[in-house]
Amino acid sequence: MRQQRQRGGYIALTTVLIVGMVASLIVVSLLALGLGYSRSSASTVSSAQARSAADACAEEALRQIRLNTNYTVTGATLTIGSSSCSYTVTNTGGATRQIDATGTALTAVLKERVVISALSPKITVSSWQDIP
Repeated sequence: MRQQRQRGGYIALTTVLIVGMVASLIVVSLLALGLGYSRSSASTVSSAQARSAADACAEEALRQIRLNTNYTVTGATLTIGSSSCSYTVTNTGGATRQIDATGTALTAVLKERVVISALSPKITVSSWQDIP
């Protein structure tokens, strides 16, 4: 009779160990997935902040051009909260201008180019696109 009780104890102990290992694997998997989602979310937020910063610099450059149609600048910078941006306005001849804006937030960097095809009677933007 004693041998049967001892076997029952070993079976119970083995079962508890196996269930514990499976539960541990599930917990570790869930933690790894959560960490991956967290990193992805932070990256998405940083990218959106970098885009907003680049847009802000491009808009500031357009404002400066509206105030002074002869406006050109190299390396103007703005700080917006925890993000920053820089922009360059280049006279590409006649009434055309090119704005290159770069927004930075944490590790995300986004570059945009705005091409202006006319300055008068109003500013005409012919393209506004991301650049590599």
